Amino acid sequence: MYHQLATRFGRNAHQISGREPLDNEALYRHVPSIFAREAHDSRSERYVYVPTIDIVEGLRREGWFPFFAVQSVPRDGSRHGHAKHMLRLRRDEGIGKAEAAEVIIVNSHDGTSAYQMFAGMLRFVCTNSMIAGERFEEVRVPHKGNIEHDIIEGVYAVAEDFPRLIDASESMKSIQLSEDERRLLGEVSLVARYGEDESPLRPEQIIEPRRREDVDRSLWTTFNVIQENVIRGGLQGRKRNAEGRIRRAQTRAINGIDQNVTLNRALWTLAEGMQRLKAA
Repeated sequence: MYHQLATRFGRNAHQISGREPLDNEALYRHVPSIFAREAHDSRSERYVYVPTIDIVEGLRREGWFPFFAVQSVPRDGSRHGHAKHMLRLRRDEGIGKAEAAEVIIVNSHDGTSAYQMFAGMLRFVCTNSMIAGERFEEVRVPHKGNIEHDIIEGVYAVAEDFPRLIDASESMKSIQLSEDERRLLGEVSLVARYGEDESPLRPEQIIEPRRREDVDRSLWTTFNVIQENVIRGGLQGRKRNAEGRIRRAQTRAINGIDQNVTLNRALWTLAEGMQRLKAA
């Protein structure tokens, strides 16, 4: 079985991805908080604890398999075994296709997160892992009550959005953008990434493809190129220091789970905005 210790989340996280479903040995070696046998000491008696691995096992029986997992590395070492983690699960139906729909699960056992589930999509050519925007189903299950049942039901609720997710991607593939429109999408994506801070990059840099397969003016490809460049970082830019001097700076990858989810969803929403603009 082929597994790859990936580095997209940088030094602040442990993660693993595989071309085949990840087994428990691989998960335990790289994302141990999934296997925590009890909640963190800070949780009260009202906190209903269900190990994430129990959810994974239940989903495996339903035909859902983990292909990616990541765990944050908290500053407080006592929380390491209970830290926030994220898994991407999918069925085998995507084999041989350009993309595959996924369910993303985020959780922790230290009170920093409820169970959260989102719809997503993996693009195999570049292993881009996208998360659908705010118009798609998002399920949150707090740590109380019959959460194991609620989480399994939540996965199926998210999966019900898969046809709409695939339709959205196919529609984006059919939309061609002018150079000005591609640059505009790059501009607003940089705002999503850096907010009010000065961006070290120009829009032209994040719409520049990293591989020949992405030399395409479709909205779908442009969105994917932007997403990869923004999430993975590694681009050479310029940044103004405290003295007002311009210096060279390499953009950083998005390390945090929360930031990755939030930015991924924002980029998808921006692409949908361009889709609606072109359809008007």
